[in-house]
Amino acid sequence: MTDQALKPDFNHELMAYLGDSPTPFHAVKNIQVALEDSGFKYLSESDQWDLQPGGRYYTTRNGSSIIALVVGRHSMLDNGIRMIGAHTDSPCLMVKPNPELVTNNYFKLGVEVYGGALLNPWFDRDLSLAGRVVYRDQQGTLKQTLVDFKSPVAVIPSLAIHLDRKANDSRSINAQTDIPPVLFRVEDGRFGNFRDMLAGTILSGRNDVAEVLDYELSFYDSQSPSLVGLYQDFIASARIDNLLSCFVGLKALLAADGEQTCLLVCNDHEEVGSRSACGADGPMLKALLCRLVTDEQQLSRILDKSLMVSTDNAHGVHPNYPEKHDSNHGPLLNGGPVIKVNARQRYATTGTTAALFRQLAADLDIPLQSFVARTDMGCGSTIGPITAAAVGVQTLDVGVPTFAMHSIRELAGVDDAFHLYLILSRLNNESGPLQVAEATN
Repeated sequence: MTDQALKPDFNHELMAYLGDSPTPFHAVKNIQVALEDSGFKYLSESDQWDLQPGGRYYTTRNGSSIIALVVGRHSMLDNGIRMIGAHTDSPCLMVKPNPELVTNNYFKLGVEVYGGALLNPWFDRDLSLAGRVVYRDQQGTLKQTLVDFKSPVAVIPSLAIHLDRKANDSRSINAQTDIPPVLFRVEDGRFGNFRDMLAGTILSGRNDVAEVLDYELSFYDSQSPSLVGLYQDFIASARIDNLLSCFVGLKALLAADGEQTCLLVCNDHEEVGSRSACGADGPMLKALLCRLVTDEQQLSRILDKSLMVSTDNAHGVHPNYPEKHDSNHGPLLNGGPVIKVNARQRYATTGTTAALFRQLAADLDIPLQSFVARTDMGCGSTIGPITAAAVGVQTLDVGVPTFAMHSIRELAGVDDAFHLYLILSRLNNESGPLQVAEATN
């Protein structure tokens, strides 16, 4: 079977992962399941580790970040480490600690905007609720569990145009007052403390729940991922940014032959700056590398021959707004993975890391594209520069072109994720150090 023949199954698995991962906690849990099904061993950060050549391991932090590792049979001093990075979080609406709101007998939940969410598309969507809940059981023990209502439980209704004739011209959104989702009409026996409602609904099947103490819950679009377009050219889904990259990195790691040392790191909190214990601007990756290579000088030598590929989505040139792009750097959906470049180091790509990636793609006859923001516009960033600064590894930023980034539903091409997977799989199985030699006269 040719590589291209595997693409439909790959995209089917990708869409299943996107649909089954409404929060970073679920995204990490689903990666865990896939890793364990492939023989990876869980390592607790509180235990002593004994990492052996040929071993396959993973560890998690906060339940929302994960690092998986294949310890290669070839020397890391000779060949370095192949690293793939992504992030598990996406812009969303998170439920506040004291969220209960009642207006005209409608029960609503107060929410806080997480990350740079595009808010308009959240209106008039069938919203569900998922995340992590911490409760006390009947014996007084604290326990945590993941929850997912799955079915639509809320909606943010738009204000009718009859009541705002300028809606299509100048309507703005007040994140405090305009977006609390509506859950139900208040009637006898329906209103109460939100924590009690959680215990009585989603946790009602657990006989040990005495009291819900806290939670990290967010609303999400309950519409399933789908193939769209007259010829099904596109994948439409929530959280394409950046669970698509998490899935691609996972599949590339599972395809590693075990000769080279490879790792996948999927960090939480990228959308809010990465500065946390489990974010890319925290110590998680560096701590794992120090356990893998205990000698500091030896680790520095290994990192000099290593490569980090930060995978995060790129802006595809919007056919209705082409002027928002540099005319020579407008990636097209299904035109190939994108190398992202920024002179102000918002992306970590260098000429040498881009060349290494281009060579891998050329060997597979896979087209590549480039993205550079317009010089008169700002530019987003990724975990790439943060990881490069924290670890000292040569890094590049790549991704698949998408539309509607940070919307409740985004759009990507059916070819690009699979092509990125093929390149990253080649990276994980490439022999020799990942370096560009100095030219001699």
